[in-house]
Amino acid sequence: MAYDRHGFTLTAEGPFDFGATLRFVEDWPATSGLPSDGRALRFAYCAESDWLPIGVTVTAAPGGVAVATTRAAGPRIRDEVARILSLDVDGSGFAEAGEADPVLGELQRGSPGLRPLCFWSPWEAACWAVIVQRSSMLIAARIKQRIAERYGAKVVVDGETYAAFPPPMTLLQAGGLGLPAQKEEWLRGLARAALDGVLTTEHLRALGPQEALAELRALPGVGPFSAGLILIRGAGAPDAFPGNEPRLFAILREAYGLPEDAPPAAYRKVADAWRPYRSWASFLFRASGYGVMDDERPPSRSARGR
Repeated sequence: MAYDRHGFTLTAEGPFDFGATLRFVEDWPATSGLPSDGRALRFAYCAESDWLPIGVTVTAAPGGVAVATTRAAGPRIRDEVARILSLDVDGSGFAEAGEADPVLGELQRGSPGLRPLCFWSPWEAACWAVIVQRSSMLIAARIKQRIAERYGAKVVVDGETYAAFPPPMTLLQAGGLGLPAQKEEWLRGLARAALDGVLTTEHLRALGPQEALAELRALPGVGPFSAGLILIRGAGAPDAFPGNEPRLFAILREAYGLPEDAPPAAYRKVADAWRPYRSWASFLFRASGYGVMDDERPPSRSARGR
């Protein structure tokens, strides 16, 4: 499926480094199948606004990014791409959080302008959260890619063919997905939630973080960790802090010298200094490789022989 080219620009409010985004993409398991030339981010997905496939090319532009799409992009598509790149949030005050917290400030200086890169939609983030349960991230990425290639639309972006992860109505009707029966049942339950408007950016961002997390935890197959991932890396909520995320908590224990038996309230107290960018700060800690991150990040490029 190929289309005429369309384009628009997105301007960053506050520091933003698209090159840092591209470097993050190279090592993020959920995007490990994306070819990269180090200059552009290319992907295909089913737009949340209409569940139709669209291909996207993002390149650096003065003050932000230039975006080319494979079909006409109205305001809702623009909003979706802005959310994916965290350009829908004014980041001009993020440096103040680093000034208030020297540990965070050191991370900001190490990765200036790095903003969270989100999943293409909360729906896709939720599916990833189910697929990756009790699995390595690299194996889960392969399974997710196989589902996209079998059931998703093919979109040609700059001469390369990309398989978009299928929309919820397609997954509801799909046959075997190559997953355990329980996971397939959960995915179909999530598909119904997405079609009902519950598992959407508009709905989740309209709620307070705690209310949104509680709604997400009520969905099939979604626990505390998955709820945080969907809200923060799916809907792109900038100021949410997960209530129970063992990997992040382990990183924060090392970074702040917290005891092994520190209660959740101790982590929330640390995160209070990051408001209103708690999600962004948490992302920086996870992306930095601070502490033990073996189950979050793949081997380094040198270790993979690249």
